[in-house]
Amino acid sequence: MLVDGAESGILLFGITPPRLSTAPERIREITAATLARLDVLDVDGLALYDIDDESDRNPEERPFPYLPTIDPAAYHADYLGGWDRPAVIYRCVGKYTEAELRTWLRTSDTGQVLSVFVGASSKDKTVRTRLSEAQDLRREVRPDLLLGGVAITERPEEHLRLLAKQEAGCAYFISQVVYSADAAKSMVSDYYYACRERQLEPKPVVFTLSVCGSVKTLAFLKWLGVHVPRWLENSLRHAEDTLAESYQHCLANAQDLIAFCRKLGMPFGFLVESVSIRKVEIEASVALAAEVSALLGRGRASA
Repeated sequence: MLVDGAESGILLFGITPPRLSTAPERIREITAATLARLDVLDVDGLALYDIDDESDRNPEERPFPYLPTIDPAAYHADYLGGWDRPAVIYRCVGKYTEAELRTWLRTSDTGQVLSVFVGASSKDKTVRTRLSEAQDLRREVRPDLLLGGVAITERPEEHLRLLAKQEAGCAYFISQVVYSADAAKSMVSDYYYACRERQLEPKPVVFTLSVCGSVKTLAFLKWLGVHVPRWLENSLRHAEDTLAESYQHCLANAQDLIAFCRKLGMPFGFLVESVSIRKVEIEASVALAAEVSALLGRGRASA
């Protein structure tokens, strides 16, 4: 299964399903274009995001409006029949009733599907199912479904949350977008040594990289809660080519994190995505995934 290669580095590519209002024929066109882009990449799997309204977490105006998207499980089942590798299906569990989650768990093909359960975006948010309840449900209904958890590298004491999620059944973690390699390394180091102290095997941590092609994309990343160091924000705002600047920073972070995790003996990987729907940023994310693939020793595919 996908996380088995974590000693040498997992590689995923993240996509957001089309908007719910998109016509089926247009969905098929978008999907064909996406799969054609990914065809040149040596990735282990796709990550399909479950988008939720997070205005409760951040009262400031969202730089890009919230528009509901197709359920990632439905998108995978109905439109991604041409994808022959695993898919990590995110689940914002608070959106779903226990019955809905139970049905999905029972019908999932665990040979091709993994999941990441995401909890509420704030403690005040009204939810249908809490994260702990969803974790218990998966253990009861489908313990063979490989479960992942979210890691927020800048959050204090995050390694303790990872340990708790590991105890609740998480077999891997996927970080929020990383723009500070130092914060990611500190979290991984704390987690690795806490596992060693407890005589636990550390689970793989997959670092998310996302290019930033404009000041508006930068504002959106910050709205999502991504920590962008002030010196880097200055560089991105004043760069002649913001996309090229962020691309090189993501690549440098990947090199730094690969070297650090290999030296530590920490299982790891990368998820490359674009938070923007602009074609130039999507194409840059594909190019970044190819370069990260080469850094991991897979060899760079040619377009």
